[in-house]
Order: sequence, then structure tokens, then C-alpha cells
Amino acid sequence: MDFRIRVTRIRSLPRPEEKLRELVDRAPELEAWTDQIAVRLRPTLTWLFGARRRIATVAIIVITLALFLHIMFGENGMVVYRQKRAEYQTLQNEIDNLQLENDHSTDQIKALKTDSGVMEKAAREQLHYARPGEVVYVAPAPVQPPSPANAAARK
Repeated sequence: MDFRIRVTRIRSLPRPEEKLRELVDRAPELEAWTDQIAVRLRPTLTWLFGARRRIATVAIIVITLALFLHIMFGENGMVVYRQKRAEYQTLQNEIDNLQLENDHSTDQIKALKTDSGVMEKAAREQLHYARPGEVVYVAPAPVQPPSPANAAARK
């Protein structure tokens, strides 16, 4: 039997001192690169610093305009609110009218159930009933003239 063990070489990790030394060696390159970027950006940053009040004023105007448009014409803006309010008032008036009509019909039903005079009057008017010996005269319905066949005849 063979009991040999293969031993592979274990990789050694770099020492922290080596990485730090490499970073320190590359520091001048990085510093030169950041200086180049700063030189390129300096005119832009100078202009932005000088125009910061104008930029802030324009930003506030844009935000104010956007809020105004949203408040006036947004999904729940003033225009929609006024339309909904007018629709609410129209529906409320319709409800009131229907309630009055309902009360009137309820009063009529109560009167028809309890008062025989009202019941007799309704039978005479709607069903053209008469008492023995009475004669009922009914006027014929008005005849409407026929409408013209074409648009030229209607004028």
C-alpha cells in the first residue's frame, strides 16, 4: 500500500506592507490625475458658483410652476373639483325633486286608501267611469299634422 500524500504548494497572501508600499508608490500618479481633473473642472465650477443664485431662482420658479399646474389641472385639481361640485349640486337638486315627488305619491296613495271621494274622483278621471244616469263626454286626442318627407319641404 502506498500512503503518499500529495502536498500542493500553498499560495501565500501578499503582506499588507507590500500593498501599502505599492499604494504609496502610485500616490503621485493619482495626485497628478486629480490635479488634471480639477484644472478641467475649475472654469465650470467657478461659473456654477457665480451663477448659483440664478440657478436657484430658476429652480424655484420651475418648481412653483409645476406645483401650480398640478394644483389647477392635476387629477384632483381645482378644475376637477369645480366639475365635481357642480355635478354634486345637480344630483342634490335631482334628489330633492325626486323626494318631493315621492312624498306627493305617498300622500296620494294614503288618500286613495282612506278617502272614498278621492278614489271616486280618480276612477272618474282616469278610467272614465260614471254614475248611473250620468253621461261622460271625452274629447278626442288632437291630431298632429304629418311631418314633411324631406328637408326642403320642412322649410
